[in-house]
Amino acid sequence: MNRPRYERTRFLLFPRPPGQEELVEPEEIQVSLQAGSIGPGPADDRMYAIYPHDKLVTYGTEINRNGEQFSPPWHGSIHEPALPDENGHFTHLELGTPQFEAAHLYGCTRFVLDIWEGYFDQPIHWHFGDIYERMELVIMPRFTNATMGFGFMEIGGYDIDENGYQPFSLNFDVIGHEVGHSIIYPIIGLPDPERVHHDYYGFHESAADMVALISSLHFESALDHLLETTHGNLYALNSLNRIGKLSKNEQIRIASNELTLWDFTDGWTDEHDLGQPLTAAIFDTLVDIFHDSMKDWGLVTEEIIEISDALEDQDEYLSVMQDFFDQIYDAQWGQMRQALIEARDIIGTILATTFAKLTPQLTYKDVANALVLAEQEVCNGAYRTILIHNLKKRGIGDVMVGPRLSEPDQNSHAFSVRTQLPGGKRRRCRHTRR
Repeated sequence: MNRPRYERTRFLLFPRPPGQEELVEPEEIQVSLQAGSIGPGPADDRMYAIYPHDKLVTYGTEINRNGEQFSPPWHGSIHEPALPDENGHFTHLELGTPQFEAAHLYGCTRFVLDIWEGYFDQPIHWHFGDIYERMELVIMPRFTNATMGFGFMEIGGYDIDENGYQPFSLNFDVIGHEVGHSIIYPIIGLPDPERVHHDYYGFHESAADMVALISSLHFESALDHLLETTHGNLYALNSLNRIGKLSKNEQIRIASNELTLWDFTDGWTDEHDLGQPLTAAIFDTLVDIFHDSMKDWGLVTEEIIEISDALEDQDEYLSVMQDFFDQIYDAQWGQMRQALIEARDIIGTILATTFAKLTPQLTYKDVANALVLAEQEVCNGAYRTILIHNLKKRGIGDVMVGPRLSEPDQNSHAFSVRTQLPGGKRRRCRHTRR
């Protein structure tokens, strides 16, 4: 997407949550809006951030017998909003203040939206745009979760052992995941509770994870840290494949997981788990494209690629391949970095093209077919073989998932306020229970 040439607004964002590792510093990034155009909050014509003093109830909570729900906007008291400096930037705010948290939440949300409007090459309009012009970004410290809803995003936090309280407002992965949901809904459409297939819920979680993962690679410092810690061996446990990192040793999900749809043929209970095989298939494809790009740059030979493919599912992979990656990184880290950027943008564009081909009635077979078609449009079939291989290895498109085995809880999309209907009544989706 062509952007006008002007000074863009600057924010300080943490690619990885602070307080978990040594020397974690925020990175100065620029969002697409002109300096001086973002108001106190921060706020613009698409979203605004607030930090309420005493908001104890989440939006979507039923408030009467008719099923009407507590919904935005918030009318209670709030902390003083984050103010731009005299040049219109937000890099002067002090870490540890409500204003920094609000600016960080807003900056992450706008940054992810900018990235994916670039991949789609068009604006992305909120799925609730007919009711709310802007998304309300709400910081709720006592909320032990994070959710994107109909007209809002609510961000809480979590107590992590000796690390103490970790606010999700400073966790880019968590925010990016929720923005991912808000991107998928307007592109694909809202599900019809009478027709939705349970694969839809697993797909939605996977898509949101990949939006966050790809977006994280747009931080210059994140790229450098990733390569410094892995030397390009992306299957090593690292800040990229540990999605929603909570502490030094804990994360919400791992992109390079070993789950397949065969693990769910007898049924499933959580859509976050159900999305893991698709996330793994796409992550594997990202790694394969990265390797292919390194070959184009003359960094690896076909023989090394063949060894990597042969050892891919073996315990010896990391120890054998790490030696190769160490040698390449020491000699030509700059070209390796460029190869990773190329792989990032190829996958981002393929995913955006895929999303535009899907409907809310999708199954995993539809997703597999759309991915293959999208790769053909974007790359002219250059990665068709590896994409199909990775999908089939996880059973995507070939395996029928079993029924839901338990009633969905309040974390489930079957009860999600993300698809709340105008008037306050929530869409409820049928499921089969064994």
